Amino acid sequence: MSRQREGVLLFWSSLLLGLLLMVIALPEALRPWRPFWLGLLVIYWSLEAPERMGMGRAFGLGLVADVLVGTLAGEHAFRLVAMAFIVLRFRARMRFFPMWQETLAVLAILLNDSLLTLMLRSFVGATVVDWRYWLAPLVAALLWPWWFLMLDDLRRRSRPREASS
Repeated sequence: MSRQREGVLLFWSSLLLGLLLMVIALPEALRPWRPFWLGLLVIYWSLEAPERMGMGRAFGLGLVADVLVGTLAGEHAFRLVAMAFIVLRFRARMRFFPMWQETLAVLAILLNDSLLTLMLRSFVGATVVDWRYWLAPLVAALLWPWWFLMLDDLRRRSRPREASS
């Protein structure tokens, strides 16, 4: 298989994995700890390969997630588009952050996502949250360095190699 196809396969399989991680059943006690896997993928691919993950693809991925999870139509789409927009807007700066600053930026994006989710759910009257609601962005931010390095290593291995002269 060519390296170009491996890169495309990595992209789509990572999105499929993110969707699968979203729908895996967890015990009630662990649900607040579940990171927003699709959000982490949208952040990674928007940061590292914006030609593959733009706002349009984030919207489509969000619609698929809405259908899979059964949430309010457009909720995930709106959230993922907002994430993609923020990352694409600040991509030039974020790419040169040291890992600890990039992790803080990802935490800020994920906290913004949690606020957007609260806002969207308040429109339909579902606003009851407790302190555990804020665990998922913290867990996701703590996982970000390893998530980033794992995906970056896989992406590096699937890149086409230049012919040596």
